[in-house]
Amino acid sequence: GILDVCDLLRGGDRDSNGMVDACEQILKGHERAVWSVSWSPDGRRLASGSVDNTARIWNAATREVEQTLEGHDGNVWSVSWSPDGLHLASGSWDHTIGIWNVATGELEKTLKGHTGEVNSVSWSPDGRHLASGSEDKTIGIWNVATGQRMQTLKGQSSSVNSVSWSPDGRHLASGYWNQTVHIWNAVTGQVEQTLMG
Repeated sequence: GILDVCDLLRGGDRDSNGMVDACEQILKGHERAVWSVSWSPDGRRLASGSVDNTARIWNAATREVEQTLEGHDGNVWSVSWSPDGLHLASGSWDHTIGIWNVATGELEKTLKGHTGEVNSVSWSPDGRHLASGSEDKTIGIWNVATGQRMQTLKGQSSSVNSVSWSPDGRHLASGYWNQTVHIWNAVTGQVEQTLMG
């Protein structure tokens, strides 16, 4: 697996297809395809998740791997940094979510409860909760400190591909295979809007 770190603002030379080549770094280390990437809040590190069952923490300046996070029994589909940059969440084909200490590489918690692959994970802005979207057609909202699932949201008969918190932490967006997006009230667990088109 290879990661390209590109400067989209700088621009660059165009290839024969008119595409801009603005890549500054190529990070190599994964043994198979890279499925997810996420910058640390301070922009100094990059996390990657791969179908080689690992997540990696890269130093963006040196291009070196700082940590290889091993513990999943399946592809790592999604990675997400905690707002304080101290932890990384990973969602996996093995139906679990890993909470990792970035400094030590230690798997601190394994969140279990989904019955399908975990396609997406997202930290709440205050860092207290984690949302997960799964092939089991549900969204989990987890208390990170206790590892307990606080809510299960189900609004579609379709896999949940992506989840993302609003900046104020009051709403959660979810994207589905059936071309729809739900906007949830994160407190009540109710769908407030459905976007289609």
